[in-house]
Amino acid sequence: MRFQSKLILVICTLLLCVIAILGCSFEYMLANALKKEIGTRALHVAETVAAMPEIKRAFSTPDPSKTIAPLAEKIRRETHADFVTVGNREGIRYSHPIPERIGKKMQGGDNQPVFEGQAIISETTGSLGPALRGKAPIFNEAGQVIGVVSVGFLLEDVQKTIHSYRDKIVAIGLIALALGVIGTLWIARSVKQAIFGLEPSQIGQLYQEKQAILESIREGIVAVNANGTITMANQTALQLLGLDSSKEITGKPADEILDSFRLLEVLKAGRAIVDQETWMAGHVLVVNCVPILDAHNQIVGAVASFRDKSELYRVIEELSRVKEYAEALRAQTHEYSNKLYLISGLIQLESYREAIEFITRETDVHVNHTRFIMREIPDPIIGGLLLGKLNRASELKVKLEIDRESSFRDIPAWIDRHHLITIMGNLVDNALEAVLAPGAFAREVNVFLTDIGEVLLFEVEDRGPGIPDEHADRLFELGFSTKAQKNHGFGLALVKQAVEQLNGHVSHTPNPDGGTIFTVVIPKEADAARRGKGTP
Repeated sequence: MRFQSKLILVICTLLLCVIAILGCSFEYMLANALKKEIGTRALHVAETVAAMPEIKRAFSTPDPSKTIAPLAEKIRRETHADFVTVGNREGIRYSHPIPERIGKKMQGGDNQPVFEGQAIISETTGSLGPALRGKAPIFNEAGQVIGVVSVGFLLEDVQKTIHSYRDKIVAIGLIALALGVIGTLWIARSVKQAIFGLEPSQIGQLYQEKQAILESIREGIVAVNANGTITMANQTALQLLGLDSSKEITGKPADEILDSFRLLEVLKAGRAIVDQETWMAGHVLVVNCVPILDAHNQIVGAVASFRDKSELYRVIEELSRVKEYAEALRAQTHEYSNKLYLISGLIQLESYREAIEFITRETDVHVNHTRFIMREIPDPIIGGLLLGKLNRASELKVKLEIDRESSFRDIPAWIDRHHLITIMGNLVDNALEAVLAPGAFAREVNVFLTDIGEVLLFEVEDRGPGIPDEHADRLFELGFSTKAQKNHGFGLALVKQAVEQLNGHVSHTPNPDGGTIFTVVIPKEADAARRGKGTP
């Protein structure tokens, strides 16, 4: 059964039950109230008749019924009672709506409390049938009970009155049910439009798919409603905002956590804000905010998507390196082609000794570097990076030397190699660019690595033009660069970020021989690293 049909069936059934219960309860209360009111009226009439002097005097006459019967019948007609019966202490009637029954004994068996001096209301069966009676004692001048007055209304007439009200109750109930059915159809249609005609199972599936999609993407996603209250945030968002993944931020005002995202501005203006940069939790975030509009183009909320800008820089950097490697391979191809031509020329000139010396010299340089790196820096990822940088330096005609005292064997397993590659690669690349810049002292770069003691030490020394004092404090700022070309100013910022993630420290000092020395220190022990985090 479809959701709309279920909704109509459930609401109509519930409405029918409520109307039926209310109708029965109202009828029950009405019947009780009506009986109580009729009984009270009958009792008041009986007490009034019992207090009439004419009735009392008639009891002392030889034929009381001659006086009492006409008077009681008159009162019955005026009060619309079914009977007004007056009897003596023996229960013999002096009046009755049916004259033939005068002089006969009263029926019902409810006179005893009256003869004891009590006025009562009773429901019993008399000569005319079941009736609701009011009975009052008749007292003489001495205060003795000399008779009884019984005023009654037949229950059949009471039931007719109740039935007349019941018909009205049923009519009102049917009208209420009809209005309820119309309202139910309207509610069902409104709900169907609000959920775009989807079934609950489909909505549940869409919700699960939405959650899976939000958690699978690498961007942070935060949504707010029209009041600026956070309604949704994925795990990536919590990580980028520096919040505990178990912390619940839904239901909190956006301006308390995401003030710099300008979400409230988007809610008020209804205009998207794209590619804005903001600093939060140690990250530069690129934020896009767009309003959420309903079918009537009313703003019902806003969504912010954001990503760590350093990741974008890393992608740009990797693309730049791929391009550089392609150009390096092209240059290396030309270089080796020239060397092959030289060897070919020497052989053709029969200068075999010079050819052998040239081949031996070229082979020794490459083999020595490779053997040294394999022996002292056995990690294939770091060793491969340094070999690649040696080849790159050779193509650029830069003398890149790895200190022969270097040793980088003891690298703890907890240290992410990706961070080490980021640190070493960017520092060496910056050094190569520095020594090629105008004003460089020499095209020389020295690299020193050591794992002696409780730290890993990585030092890069270049003979470039050095770092001006006015730029020294901003060197590690994201986007800051002294170069005019695009896509610069990312490398050292990435280095600093990677070093901080390893709980280490990076610094730079002037080279006494000209240029700059960059030094990176990373603790080996994870516990020591955490204790020393934030200290040089």
